[in-house]
Amino acid sequence: MQQLDKTSLVIIDDHPLFRQGVEDVFRLERDFEVVGTASSGQEGLALIRSLKPQVGITDINLPDLSGLAVVKQVKQESLLTRLILLTAYDDPAQKLYAFQSGAWGYCTKDIQPVDLVDRVRAVASGYYVVSSQIMDEDKFNHWLDLQMSDNGQTDHLENFCLPSPLSPRELEILIYLTQGQSNKEIAMRLGISHQTVKNHLASLFRKLGVQDRTQAVLFALQRGLVKMSLTSNGG
Repeated sequence: MQQLDKTSLVIIDDHPLFRQGVEDVFRLERDFEVVGTASSGQEGLALIRSLKPQVGITDINLPDLSGLAVVKQVKQESLLTRLILLTAYDDPAQKLYAFQSGAWGYCTKDIQPVDLVDRVRAVASGYYVVSSQIMDEDKFNHWLDLQMSDNGQTDHLENFCLPSPLSPRELEILIYLTQGQSNKEIAMRLGISHQTVKNHLASLFRKLGVQDRTQAVLFALQRGLVKMSLTSNGG
């Protein structure tokens, strides 16, 4: 009997229950082999570099490096793993940036297990998955061109070239902003002056393309730069 060729798979998600659930789904499939799981973007990227799986499934919101940043890094390093992003909500601009960065699939987390398996099979076979649509390369490129021109998203996509431009200190301050910390509280936590915090904020606002703290927090949460769980118990 000929041995079945299995698709190697890595799963990246910081919620243990969800990660285990996805893993269990694919371990029941004879044509998949889950070769590794990770709970953070950096850990997942390290697994992709070392294990070189054919496909990776990654959450967008991760504690350190967002799923979008993982996709971007995989493309920059010319790694062959095809990444599928999972998200709690379907953001059109985020979706466009994900595919421009090198994603092969983009699905919401309410997807049925059987549908997720089908989507991953499609990606492993060289197709792109845009929510519920499965496209070959020509159809996908045509769809992407239409989205870019018809929706006028081009000028906004550069905002998603993050978190790379943010320094570690700026990202740290952004996290404190999402927790509702004042400038004074942030200064005390970091052991820096109030003016230094204001300087970092001015730079952070400029890089995010926002005008104030509220816009920065909304941008960070909506785009997956900072975990939702930092501001609520619900994760």
